[in-house]
Amino acid sequence: MYSAIFSGALHGVLAYMVSVEVDIAKGLPAFFMVGSLSTEVRESKERVWVALKNVGLHLPPCRITVNLSPADRKKEGTAFDLPMAVGMLEALELVPAGAAGDCLFLGELGLSGEVKKVKGVLPIVRAAAEAGIRECIVPKANAREGAVIPGIRVRGAENILEVMHFLAAGPGERDEILPLVRVDAADLFSGEGTEAYLHSGQPDFSEVTGQETARRAAEIAAAGFHNLLMVGPPGAGKSMIARRIPGILPPLTLEESLEVTSVISVAGLLKEGETLVTGRPFRSPHHTISQAALIGGSAVPRPGMISLAHRGVLFLDELPEFQRISLDALRQPLEERRVTISRANGNVTYPSDFMLVCAMNPCPCGYYPDTGRCSCTEPQVRKYMGKVSGPILDRIDLCVELQPVDYESLKSGAGGESSANIRERVEQARQIQRARFRGTPYRFNGDIEVSRIEQYCGLGEREQHCMEQLYTSLQLSARAYHRILRVARTIADLEGAEEIRVSHLMEASFYRPSMEYWGH
Repeated sequence: MYSAIFSGALHGVLAYMVSVEVDIAKGLPAFFMVGSLSTEVRESKERVWVALKNVGLHLPPCRITVNLSPADRKKEGTAFDLPMAVGMLEALELVPAGAAGDCLFLGELGLSGEVKKVKGVLPIVRAAAEAGIRECIVPKANAREGAVIPGIRVRGAENILEVMHFLAAGPGERDEILPLVRVDAADLFSGEGTEAYLHSGQPDFSEVTGQETARRAAEIAAAGFHNLLMVGPPGAGKSMIARRIPGILPPLTLEESLEVTSVISVAGLLKEGETLVTGRPFRSPHHTISQAALIGGSAVPRPGMISLAHRGVLFLDELPEFQRISLDALRQPLEERRVTISRANGNVTYPSDFMLVCAMNPCPCGYYPDTGRCSCTEPQVRKYMGKVSGPILDRIDLCVELQPVDYESLKSGAGGESSANIRERVEQARQIQRARFRGTPYRFNGDIEVSRIEQYCGLGEREQHCMEQLYTSLQLSARAYHRILRVARTIADLEGAEEIRVSHLMEASFYRPSMEYWGH
């Protein structure tokens, strides 16, 4: 007796179809599983056997062989429990032959027969729809997650008996046993959905007192997707400003949301019953984080913080306190907007298109150059600043120094512009960039490659003369020169100017990280 059931597996954030083949024959009782399986998949036979017994299905003594095809790809996770159980039921003729049809099954089984939540349902259902599968049965806790994919019917099951009754029922009765779960993803990104996200209690820039220069730098960074570094004493508002940057970024589009939700689903961090992630991610790891947790990795590759921050903000507070090896590992993801993790059994690629925002003190005690409060020596300051490598600084487009908030500003309690007003200008600048880069691989000014700088950041005669003076007087490197041009292009976009002007270049040069200041 033989059956084959559709299921799915993950490779990074991509999914592929798996055929769960079950053969049951007479002979000494045995349960074999093959198909390049991880430990948790091999343990499925114990969960499935006991779950079927505890719901009243006593299997006869027999020889059971389960193959997960394709057999040359590593299978991981617990989502194969349900398709294995369905395959055994069909092979034993406890459900009609062919009842599973072209339906895909995912789910972990508890020993009581409960169908438990699993990781990666969204990308697997998406791959199933592309493969022409018409129906999916997943854990009820994952049903809304899978139902956002159009062109495929999704049902949520709470236990194996529900699935068994569903397969045994006629076409007209199935909807009563396992109702279809319907979610219109477009509604989440309609005008009302967007307004709900923007007014969901996020921290607002109007709560920031003073620090106009840092606020302006944050606006420029958000408009052009530039990386930002803030340097200042404790309590100056660095973290406060960083946590408000997602609120001035445009809301996620549907396609971006599917990307973000897929990564979070693969990591197993999607909340029960959650459909799609509609807000920009904001990740702020502690400086004790390991390289594998930051970049991604471990024996079985998992997405790291840089992938969980995809399409959002990665905030590194106390930048010099991070391990230098971890910071230097950011270099390739910052350039390529993705990270590839290589292991003996293959390579896994995760997206990592994030905006890097960093904050740090100017010295170990935090109060340099205030000689009244700072007790650090000049060598100590230079050593502390030198913990951040030159290659990482080269990838930071804007650097701004914050000063302590003065008493009058603090006493008045008057904040600045609201996030809504800043976001409006950012969205207008983004629209200009979308039109400029239509049909190209670029999306933002921060993406422009060196070979295309002259095309998108061309200068007039006066501007060329200004840039020449800046290059000479500031002793700029080639990378710093190109960085200033990218930032100036974004400043011009915020003003709605078609051409880069001298004022834009001067402001962009103001945000230049000084290599001498860092001891490089």
